Amino acid sequence: MKKLLFTCSLLFTTALLTSCATSESDNAQACNAGNVKLTTEFATARMDSCKRTADNEYLITLKPENTPINSSPWYAFKVEADQPTTIKVTMLVKGDEHRYPPKISQDGKTWKLQPYKLKGERLVMNIAASNDPVFIAGQEIINNQYYIDWANKLMNTNAGNAMLSYDLLGNSTQGRPIYKIESKGQGNEWLVILGRQHPPEITGALALFPFVETLLSNSELAATFRDKYNILVIPNINPDGVQAGNWRHNANGVDLNRDWNDFKQIETKQINGYLEQLVANGQKIKFAVDFHSTKSNVFYTMPIDYGVEDAYFVRHWLGDLDQKMPDVEVVLKPGNNPGLGVSKQYFSDKFGVHAITYEMGDNTDRQEIKDIAFNASNLLMANMLSDVDHNKE
Repeated sequence: MKKLLFTCSLLFTTALLTSCATSESDNAQACNAGNVKLTTEFATARMDSCKRTADNEYLITLKPENTPINSSPWYAFKVEADQPTTIKVTMLVKGDEHRYPPKISQDGKTWKLQPYKLKGERLVMNIAASNDPVFIAGQEIINNQYYIDWANKLMNTNAGNAMLSYDLLGNSTQGRPIYKIESKGQGNEWLVILGRQHPPEITGALALFPFVETLLSNSELAATFRDKYNILVIPNINPDGVQAGNWRHNANGVDLNRDWNDFKQIETKQINGYLEQLVANGQKIKFAVDFHSTKSNVFYTMPIDYGVEDAYFVRHWLGDLDQKMPDVEVVLKPGNNPGLGVSKQYFSDKFGVHAITYEMGDNTDRQEIKDIAFNASNLLMANMLSDVDHNKE
């Protein structure tokens, strides 16, 4: 097994753990006292209940924002002590099982695996606590401010590029901003990039960042691509869920990636409205990539016989990726479910084009995630610029 060392400083160094008020139950507050403190006073934090069971021993219980829900038990909390000591923390998931191995960070930027043991349904770990706080989380913490800093860095890197813009698309259920990044070329065809519909799916975010950075780089390929194609990036669709440390849903308790039929949620409704406006103004949606995480790397695609244009386009693109990275298994899973309300189906049914759900494994090596994204982005541009007939295998 590869040793996992995680860093979230993709393009820049920034404090990921900006202090933001989060709602926390009285039970979670029970550990915020005494010589040792376990707290959730930062964005993305979640520790639904906490109680001290003995000297330097604590029991944390996790529960979802509502049910039914996919299994993604998220947690994030801070540990500090007046004097150096070792504490024992046991975590239970109410009605579910653990998904994310714990990670630890002292600075919020560099993460490593925190040693732990599974004892039945209990995850048990010993944590060295001191007056220098440490953060424990299911995955690296990427909060709403991170996306803003990342986008601003992109804009600064591309200062003077009149083709590139960073603007407000709309606001979430609770009024948080949802931003879009756009690159406009000479044509009328659009590549659409979506991210963070599900808050804990951090490896999807870790893939989206280098994927987009490659699209916006100063390489000859990227410059040629951006001249022909427009790019729309909406990297953080669910800022309310991110802020609250939700397992999966938005502030209304709804899975946004099941709302691309009905558009009952303001987040998906605004994106659909914006895309409809583009098309009404003579633009064309060409392809879409939606970044997520699951237990292993997989690309969920539309079937080649579904009737979308350029039937074999995705198979060619991901086939090239498979050849480019012989040590990485590139898994394609075609499928369609018109009633499910997922984004890739929406793009295919509404615009008649291919779309994929780009999933990175929860525990995939972080450098590998970047390498896959870099190559996938370059090969996508090459295939979209190619004169190859994508209606033939």
